[in-house]
Amino acid sequence: MIRYNPTLGVTRMTSQLSTGDTAPQFNLPDAEGVPVGLDEYRGRSVVVYFYPKAETPGCTKEACDFRDNLESLQGGGYSVIGISTDSVEDLASFSANHALTFPLLSDDDGATAKAWGAWGDKEFDGKTYTGTLRTTIVVDEEGKVQLAEYNVNAEGHVADLRAKLGL
Repeated sequence: MIRYNPTLGVTRMTSQLSTGDTAPQFNLPDAEGVPVGLDEYRGRSVVVYFYPKAETPGCTKEACDFRDNLESLQGGGYSVIGISTDSVEDLASFSANHALTFPLLSDDDGATAKAWGAWGDKEFDGKTYTGTLRTTIVVDEEGKVQLAEYNVNAEGHVADLRAKLGL
């Protein structure tokens, strides 16, 4: 799919999910190397967020915002999962460095990001890269997309998400 983004110009991305779509299944290793599947969350709502790279400023800000708001999200019935193409070792370090208390999953080949529409071209420092797009998808108890947000800003995103979820 090719789409025009006023900030990035023409971008190539995978098909995005929409409200009501069935969320694609995944089975990815967490920071301990233990496989985690979306099917484990059946019967409860889950916020699945994709981020480009652990320990970068935006990704750290977003992860810490999810950490700091986790109690509110969980109180509203939402679990949180972060997914990136980082290695299991990098996820373990990132999680430990920032006391993250929700699962971070390694999508090392980007296949899950592609299946969820969270993969495409982006520009940084005047160069175009293809990779993970900062994306948040809320999946309901039945595995359906409740909310899909693509190319979100790390700053203020979790507060905006909480407002949209009525939390």
